[in-house]
Amino acid sequence: VMRVGSDSMSPTIEAGDLVLVARSGGDVERRDVVVVDHPDTGALLVKRAVALGGDRLGIEDGVLVVNGDPVCEPDIDPARLDGVWFGPVTVPEGEVFLLGDDRASSIDSRAFGSVPAGEVTGVVGSRLWPSPGGLPDELC
Repeated sequence: VMRVGSDSMSPTIEAGDLVLVARSGGDVERRDVVVVDHPDTGALLVKRAVALGGDRLGIEDGVLVVNGDPVCEPDIDPARLDGVWFGPVTVPEGEVFLLGDDRASSIDSRAFGSVPAGEVTGVVGSRLWPSPGGLPDELC
C-alpha cells in the first residue's frame, strides 16, 4: 500500500490517494501504472508506462504516438497537456518510458529518460482510498 504524493497522475490518481501496489519483477506492460524510484532523487514516483524497449515514441500535436500509431489515452485531460511536441525517441531494450497522466505537472521520462524495467518497484492494481476500486477501464 502506498500513499500518492503528487497530482502528476491526475485525474486517474490524485495526491493523497492510497493505492495497492503489486511487485512487478520487471514485468511491465504498456498502459500499466507503475511505481519507480526517481533516478536522481530516489523518491517514489507513480507514472504510466507508455512505451517498452524497442518502441519509438513521440508526442505530436499533443497526441502520444508509439511506433507510428496514435495512442488512445482516455485518462488524459487535454487541458493538462504542457507540451504538444516531444521526440521522437527510441526506448532502449529492457527499459520503459514513463509519463504522468497530468502532463503539465509531471516530471517523467521526458526529463530523466527511460528507466530499466527491473527498477520498476511494482504495478498499481487498484485505489484503496478515498474511492476504492480498480483504475478506470480503458475506453479505446
